[in-house]
Amino acid sequence: MIGKILKTMRRENNLTQEDISKKAYIGRSTLSDYEREKTDINFENIEKIAEICNYEVLFVNKKDKNKILSSKNINRKEI
Repeated sequence: MIGKILKTMRRENNLTQEDISKKAYIGRSTLSDYEREKTDINFENIEKIAEICNYEVLFVNKKDKNKILSSKNINRKEI
C-alpha cells in the first residue's frame, strides 16, 4: 500500500522517479522497488519523499482519532 501512496504523491507533483531519487539521495531503481513494493522502505526515506512532495507524515491513534502525531514534531531521541 505504501508503494501506491508514494507513486501517487510523486505523480501529483509531476515528478519523475529520477527527480525524487536525486532530491532524496535514493537510487532510482530503489525508488522503483519501493513503489512496486518489492523492497520495504524505512521511515527516513518515507519522510524524505513526503517532504519533497509537500506532504507531512502523520500518525493517528486508532482508539482516539483526535490524537495525531506529526513526524515534524517527533524528536528522534524519543523513538
